[in-house]
Amino acid sequence: MGTFSERLREEIDYLGLTRKELAYKANVKIRALDMYIGSQGSMPPADVAVRLAKALNVTVEYLVTGEKTKSDNVHSENSQIEKDLSRISETTRHFLEKAVHLFAENET
Repeated sequence: MGTFSERLREEIDYLGLTRKELAYKANVKIRALDMYIGSQGSMPPADVAVRLAKALNVTVEYLVTGEKTKSDNVHSENSQIEKDLSRISETTRHFLEKAVHLFAENET
């Protein structure tokens, strides 16, 4: 994906968020969000880009340039897991946490 708006849409779709949910999480007006997602793809102010990136669990640099930093690459597996966990039910998440805890106890 090449533009800010394309990467923004990709992350929204990946997390399964609605525009309204993201607008709420990032404290952005839905009309403004629509401008950033829309075909004209206007670039938000820096403070809004930061809030959107945090709400999507990505970096501003990634949203703006599409590039990941070294620290992003180091933590990319964790952020992928965090994204996946945000999409599952609380019951399933609790079960997985217990399972991981049991595996970790047996490893040591």
